[in-house]
Amino acid sequence: MRTLTFLFALLFALSGCQPADKSVAAEMSIATSSINKVELIDFYGTHRCVTCEAIEENAKYTVEHFFKDAVKEGKLSFVTINVDEEANYDMAEKFEATGTALFINVVKDGTEQHIDLTTFAFEKGTDKEVFSEELKAKLEQQLKSL
Repeated sequence: MRTLTFLFALLFALSGCQPADKSVAAEMSIATSSINKVELIDFYGTHRCVTCEAIEENAKYTVEHFFKDAVKEGKLSFVTINVDEEANYDMAEKFEATGTALFINVVKDGTEQHIDLTTFAFEKGTDKEVFSEELKAKLEQQLKSL
């Protein structure tokens, strides 16, 4: 009986130490949200090129640098989702993302509007200044629409 109790205690302790799957948590927050907000979603594959990595880095920089208040207020979020993880297949399919893709998801009055920024992201992704300024303008426009 002591062995069984020990095993349950060990299992419980270990389950609390496992890192949360950021992608699944992100999917759940996106799928269940009824709050009006803007989500910047960076889809990526396990194997990424320099441009793909720059897109994530520069998108994250833009949100953190220009939109601190909107993030704190819950009006804007930045999410990365690995399309190669089975847990994320439904989300990737919903946005038709098969690899690196960048989307603005505007959630307003219970409906979603997907704005595909993938072409923009690949064209400007490695130029931090240009990418950031243009993405900032796109996000500001969508935040105003809430």
